Amino acid sequence: MRRTEGLRRLVRETELGVEHLVMPLFVRQGRGIREAIPSLEGQYHFSPDTIVEEAGELVTLGIGAVCLFGIPDRKDEEASGAWDENGVVQQSVRKIKRELPELVVMVDTCLCEYMSHGHCGVVRGGEVDNDLSLKVLAKVAVSQARAGADAVSPSDMMDGRVGAIRQALDAEGFTHIPIVSYATKYASSFYAPFREAAQSAPQFGDRRGYQMDPANGDEAMREIRQDLEEGAD
Repeated sequence: MRRTEGLRRLVRETELGVEHLVMPLFVRQGRGIREAIPSLEGQYHFSPDTIVEEAGELVTLGIGAVCLFGIPDRKDEEASGAWDENGVVQQSVRKIKRELPELVVMVDTCLCEYMSHGHCGVVRGGEVDNDLSLKVLAKVAVSQARAGADAVSPSDMMDGRVGAIRQALDAEGFTHIPIVSYATKYASSFYAPFREAAQSAPQFGDRRGYQMDPANGDEAMREIRQDLEEGAD
């Protein structure tokens, strides 16, 4: 029976185990922080020191990866905390990789948590400026890679962001860093608990200008193809 199961696993096209799971973790500036998030039962806000402890427990459970979401002390209209070399995510990545090098550390590459207005891109004249946002997102991804992130995960949904990030990473010598794109992200109320956890709800308008209508399945497939063509992994 053991031999048969081994052969089955050898040719299995799809397999799901605990080692394939990615645990989202929310980190904020400070020390000794482990605060429950009301909107997400069982999830917490951590500080860079306590997130290392949490990551260590995940490793003992066999979980293969974490994805870090950062909440800065100060938000502005340029998302400067997202590409700060000493930002909360960058600090956390360095600490985790130093203590737990075997754990895959992915990072959310977005601007909403760092923006004073809560949108996923740079706002000019009351509208999100797609092309200007690409430049900032590329800067964020390079900063995260420099800190030691194993993968960047753009979730902003700006058009062309995968290509811009790939070009910036390659130019800085990070050709080996994969881009784990969200590809299709809907403007949906299902994200409300996450927005509370990340303190990233838009202060005006909504995200329908750059996130997808849940009714558009064909458009979703085109978005996926576009990301793959631009270099998403």
